[in-house]
Amino acid sequence: MSNRIEIVENGLHLTFEITESGDVLFLHFSPKPLVSADIQNKQKPGFRLMELQLTGEDRAEYHGRTHRASYPGLRMVYGGHQDTRNEAGRKLELSLRDEETGLLAVQHFQFYEGVQTVRCWAVLKNEGTADAEVEYVSSLALTGLDKEGKQDRDDKMKLFLAHNGWQSELQWRSYKLPELGMSHLIDRGSKRVSCSNTGSWSAAEHIPMAVLENEESGTSLFWQIEHNGSWHWEIMEQSDLLTVLISGPTEQDNHWWLKLQPGESFTSVPAAVGSVEGGFEQAIEQLTRYRRIIRRPNEDNELLRVIFNDYMNCLWGSPTTAKLLPLIDAAAEVGCEYFCIDAGWYAPGEWWDGVGEWLPSEERFPGGIKLVLDYIRDKGMIPGLWLELEVMGIQSPKLAETDDSWFFMRHGKRVKDRSRYQLDYRNPKVIHHANEVIRRLVEDYGVGYIKMDYNINAGIGTETDADSYGDGLLQHNRAYLNWLDEVFARYPQLVIENCSSGGMRMDYAMLSRHSIQSTSDQENYVKYAAIAAGSPAALTPEQSAVWSYPLREGDDEEVIFNMVNALLLRVHQSGHLAELHPRRRELVKEALDYYKTIRSSIREAYPYWPIGLPKQQDDWISLGLRHHDRNYLAVWRIAGDTANIKLPLAHLKGLQAAVRCAYPGASHACEWNWNAEEGLLEVHFPDTKMARLFEVHRID
Repeated sequence: MSNRIEIVENGLHLTFEITESGDVLFLHFSPKPLVSADIQNKQKPGFRLMELQLTGEDRAEYHGRTHRASYPGLRMVYGGHQDTRNEAGRKLELSLRDEETGLLAVQHFQFYEGVQTVRCWAVLKNEGTADAEVEYVSSLALTGLDKEGKQDRDDKMKLFLAHNGWQSELQWRSYKLPELGMSHLIDRGSKRVSCSNTGSWSAAEHIPMAVLENEESGTSLFWQIEHNGSWHWEIMEQSDLLTVLISGPTEQDNHWWLKLQPGESFTSVPAAVGSVEGGFEQAIEQLTRYRRIIRRPNEDNELLRVIFNDYMNCLWGSPTTAKLLPLIDAAAEVGCEYFCIDAGWYAPGEWWDGVGEWLPSEERFPGGIKLVLDYIRDKGMIPGLWLELEVMGIQSPKLAETDDSWFFMRHGKRVKDRSRYQLDYRNPKVIHHANEVIRRLVEDYGVGYIKMDYNINAGIGTETDADSYGDGLLQHNRAYLNWLDEVFARYPQLVIENCSSGGMRMDYAMLSRHSIQSTSDQENYVKYAAIAAGSPAALTPEQSAVWSYPLREGDDEEVIFNMVNALLLRVHQSGHLAELHPRRRELVKEALDYYKTIRSSIREAYPYWPIGLPKQQDDWISLGLRHHDRNYLAVWRIAGDTANIKLPLAHLKGLQAAVRCAYPGASHACEWNWNAEEGLLEVHFPDTKMARLFEVHRID
C-alpha cells in the first residue's frame, strides 16, 4: 500500500505519495485540494520529487536537453521525513537515499505564516565511500502543472516572463506555450521552454522569476530563484503533463559541476514557489507579501526617504565641489533627504579603468570631500557616495598590492571585462580591502548611503579552488552575500543601494539584503514609464528606485511626467534642479511633498495594472497601488492619436468612490470621469507625453 503525506498550510495544498517500492512522488501543489481524477491514468513515476544527475550515471527515456529521467534521481527512495515548525512557519523535510552511491538528499519546504509561498531547496550529503560528481540537482521538481481542467495545455496555459536588458529592463510578456515552440504533440517531447542565466549579472536577460497561469482552472503557479549568479529553470513534458524543474547552475546550461567527497554536503540555490486562485496580479500580491517577510528588517523600507543622486541627466560622473554646492542647495530646497555623490569622486579625470583605491580626488574637491559631505549634512540631508567594490580597474594603483589570488581566473589568466578585473570575495585579503573602504566611508566621512554599482559580467566563473568555473562563481556569489550580511550587521542604519548598470542584478538573494534597487539606467524619461510601471511585479514598490530627472530644456509637462514615473515607488531624484525655472522646480517640490504624504501607504500597498502589463510599444500605460480603501493610480499617455482612455478598476465596480487628480494640482488640471456602475475611470489627456497621478478613495 502507498502512503500519502497531505499538507494544508496557508491556503496551499501539497500531496506526496510514498509507494510500496519507496519512490517519493510529488502529486500536488495548489490553492485547491487534489482531485484524484486529475491524476488517474497518469504515469506516476513522472511525479518524482527530485531530479539528480551524477557523472557516469545513465539517463532514462528520450530526454533531449531536458533534465528529466536522471540517475540516481530515478533510483532514490524514501528515507523519512520531518514536519516541524520554526520562527518563520511550518517546515517539511523529505529525505531520499540512493543505496548504490550512499548519497542522501533532503528536499526542504519552508512555509511562511500568512503567505501562499514556500521556499524550496535541496541538501545533498555524500554518505558513501566514493566521490559523488554532481551535474544537476533540482531545488524544486513539480509535475502536473496543467492537470486541472479539460482543455488542452496549448489553449489554457499562459506563461509570463520579464525580459531584461541594459536600459530595457522589466519588459513583461505573456505567451501561450505554442508561441514558444512547445506544442502538445506527444506525451514526453524533448522540447523545453527554459530560462537560464550564466554569469554574475543574475538578470542579464530575464528576471529570475515566472508566472504560469491555468486560465481554465483559474489558478496560477509562480516562482522566483533567489540567487545572485547563474540559475536555470525549464518547463517540459512527461507523463503527458507539464513539469517545471527549478535550480541553480547546472553543468549543461551554466558550466557548474561539483565533486562531493565522502562526508561533504552541498545546498542548492533556494527558490520561492507559490500558487493562488487568480491570475498574474494575484500571484504578484502573494510574492510581494513574501518578499516583505524574507527581507532584512530595515528603517529604509519604513521611511522611504527621498534620494537625490547627481548622475543621471546631470553631472554624468564628473562631480566637483563647485558643481555640487548649488545642486545640494536645490535638492534640500525641494525636500530631498539623501544626497548621493555618484561616480567620479575618486579621480581627477577619466576614471573608468583606474577604479579600486576609492580615495577622494583632491583636484575635484580642493577643500577635501568631507567639506562637501558636511555641507550635505548641514543642509539636513544624509550624505552618500557611489562605489563599485566588486571590481578593480586594469590601471588601478591598487593593483600593486594584489596578486592573482584576488581575482577571477580562467585558463591561468585574470578575467577581464570592460577594463576591469573581477574580485574574488572568497579571498580574505579582498574582504579586508572591502571592509576598509566601507569603514572609511562610514566612520571617517560620515556616509549614510552607498550606491553600490556593478558594471561588468564576470562570465561563467573562476577556476581558482573550484571543481568547475561555475562552482567557483557559486562560491564567490555566496561569499559576497555573507560579506553583505556582515556589513549590515556592523552598520544596521547604512543604506546600500543595489545597482548593476541599473537592473542587471535584480534578484531576491540581493534584495533580501538591500533595501533599495536601481531599476534602470534609462536616460529617456518617456521610455522609463514602462520600466517603472512594470517594476512592482519584480520587487516590492518600496524597493524600486526610479529616476526622475527634469531637463533644463523641458517644459512643465516634462517635469510632471518625470515625477509621476517615480511617485508610486522610490524617488531617485536627479537633474539640474538649480538651473530649472522656479515654476518647474516648484513642480518637483510639489511632487515630493505629496510623496511624503503617501509613502507610508506605498510600503504596505499591492500593485495592479488596469490596462494590462506595460510594454514599450504601448500608447497608454497605467500602474495602480491598492492600500486598504485607497487606490493610487499613475497614468501615462506616451503616443498615439487617442486622447481618452478607460481604466477598469474591477475591485471598485458598483462602489461609490471619491476621485481626485492628486498630482499635479489645480494649476495643471486634467479632465476625468468616474463611472461607479461600470468601475471605469476615464481620463482625457489632450497631448502625448502627459502623465498624472490619481487617488481613488472607496466610500463605504
